[in-house]
Amino acid sequence: MSSGLVELVRAALDDAIATAETRGAGADELQGGGPVAALDAGCGRVSALKAFRPRIGRLVGADIHAPAAGALSHLDEFVAVDLCADGAAFPAGTFDVVLSSFTVEHFADPTAALTNMRRWLRPGGSLVITTVNRRHPFVAAYLGVPAFIRDRLQPLVKATSADAHPLVGACNTPAELDDALAAAGFGPMRISTVGHLEAAWGRRRWTRALGRLGDRLVAGVPSRRSTILAVAIAPSSP
Repeated sequence: MSSGLVELVRAALDDAIATAETRGAGADELQGGGPVAALDAGCGRVSALKAFRPRIGRLVGADIHAPAAGALSHLDEFVAVDLCADGAAFPAGTFDVVLSSFTVEHFADPTAALTNMRRWLRPGGSLVITTVNRRHPFVAAYLGVPAFIRDRLQPLVKATSADAHPLVGACNTPAELDDALAAAGFGPMRISTVGHLEAAWGRRRWTRALGRLGDRLVAGVPSRRSTILAVAIAPSSP
């Protein structure tokens, strides 16, 4: 992630974890207190939650494919989950914080996936999302090319072939994400954008240069910056 996005995500996660700590990690009359529980929904190989490991009592990763042995040693548990379909993967109210880092663009049914995440959160828990913004012209072009072409392009901009997954882009503008979060039952939401193409496409010199151009092209137009950051709060009561 670019330094700007890294800082924004860390600040969002720090606030989310601090909120959970303040309320006793979901303690109320019906459930006892406990350490902060966090889910990396679509965990891939690297997690921004790793930096907060000392403050997280239980850190779970979920993804559609199991990782290589030893690849996610920072996790307490990994569960193979289709986030759109496996709503019963975790009991309701399991987590204080859910992170969805560049997974929304892969969802065939974004509202279903977001509804599952909201259900898995404790009341007042936080969902932190990063995803691509189709309002950026380069992102729109990338998402719009035929799949067989994009399958050849992805390895050029991804760190490894294992990071290349099918893209859907069904919920990838700030307005669409806002609508999907509301439909999923989330309460207060904050949605912002940041330029991130230079870092995201930085594997090769020419793709990094293209990403830098893309970031500069829309730097003064927030709604068209390449990356969306959203923070949404699960309602305090069902």
